[in-house]
Amino acid sequence: MQRIKWFGLGTIPIFVLLGAFLLWGPAGMAEEGEHSDRSTTALLFVAAMGGHEGMTVDQAIEILDKHWDPAFLPFFIEAYRFTNSRQAERKLRRLLEKHTKKGVGRDLDSVSQFVWSQPARNTPDYAVFKQFVHRGIDPAFERYFNPDRQFDIRLDEISWGGVVQDGIPPLRNPAMITADEASYLRNSHVVFGIEVDGKARAYPKRILAWHEMFVDTIAGIDLAGVYCTLCGTVIIYETEFAGIAHELGTSGFLYRSNKLMYDRATQSLWSTMEGVPVVGPLAGQGIELRTRSVVTTTWGEWKKRHPDTLVLSRETGHQRDYGEGVAYRDYFATDQLMFETPFEDKRLKNKAEILALRYLDPAKTPVAIAADFLKRNPIYEAEFGGRPMVILTDDSGANRVYERPRGLSFVEWDRGNTAVDSTDREWQLTESALIAADGRELERLSAHRAFWFGWHSAFPDTELIK
Repeated sequence: MQRIKWFGLGTIPIFVLLGAFLLWGPAGMAEEGEHSDRSTTALLFVAAMGGHEGMTVDQAIEILDKHWDPAFLPFFIEAYRFTNSRQAERKLRRLLEKHTKKGVGRDLDSVSQFVWSQPARNTPDYAVFKQFVHRGIDPAFERYFNPDRQFDIRLDEISWGGVVQDGIPPLRNPAMITADEASYLRNSHVVFGIEVDGKARAYPKRILAWHEMFVDTIAGIDLAGVYCTLCGTVIIYETEFAGIAHELGTSGFLYRSNKLMYDRATQSLWSTMEGVPVVGPLAGQGIELRTRSVVTTTWGEWKKRHPDTLVLSRETGHQRDYGEGVAYRDYFATDQLMFETPFEDKRLKNKAEILALRYLDPAKTPVAIAADFLKRNPIYEAEFGGRPMVILTDDSGANRVYERPRGLSFVEWDRGNTAVDSTDREWQLTESALIAADGRELERLSAHRAFWFGWHSAFPDTELIK
């Protein structure tokens, strides 16, 4: 279990709240006065983590024991993670086991898995507790967990990732160079390629892994490319919605091991997987950012297809070792997770790569297709959610998904630029469409690669093709 020193909890007269807690219990505090019942349980757990403002661990544990409420369960995740006291941890574990009649291990993962198996409880006092334990790390974190905010996801599944806001610095309007100038890249190096209105860009994994986000304007369109290194996902979003441009950054928090973004204007938290705000003033407002197609490929393959491409310069303004495979080397080398999730599915290894289909109707079952399956089936035709499509996979392992009218079938392609259908008609592959000689076009559909565990944890009911 990771242990850090928690601090900055503020000077709060907990003894004033103690009397109210004993009189009215955790949910019955008086509405008047400097503090409300939102703070009471939070302060008791702060004390239970190591003592605070004249209250000992034993006193706090005794009160929590006497007034036990199932709503206390989520508090144990932060309490376990941030306490510096082995004694406090042991007493908290005994309290949890006493009232749940379940044995839990000594580590954070076992406690978290038990809490996550219980019904969600996004209570205001739990939001206050998350404010208390995180605001000393970065004052910006306090706004994330304002108890008056809307929470569309479970609060107890929001985990601190170990950095402050934008502590992993996004690349904003990054310097780009031509393909000929990119002597630091070898043909085998992994890049994430996008094309917007004929403008091709390549973002090497070796650079983006250190920054996890780029924010740029391509062909007049404002974009944010979000790379969640933990879940192996790169997604490109248009940052303008309904005429409002959202300036996104790295929140410092995760949800089910998936990166959470934030916007500077409202400090709302956004889902990386779905491009929607899930915590804060923008949550529940119907905002959903449009995605753009991205392909995971090699520099050699991308440069061959797009000789005029621009590519990230190593002159980012930050001092990092941008060598191939340096960032997250140990994490990528094993199948172990850095942060646990509530779900486990062993049909694939945790970090096996899948192609996630993003364009399906949200009411339909999400779909993941194993990258190894697609490599064995370079022409793969299917219909999901009532939408026929064809996926073409080249020798670099890059996947591109296109719409496919019913009755049209592809029988061969050269793994390069030309595919042939069952009527011997040739189609030219581009980043935006498959184009026939007669001008007919089959639209490119948005999809992206991800680690199996990251996609499955976000969409546990997903359909898997392997």
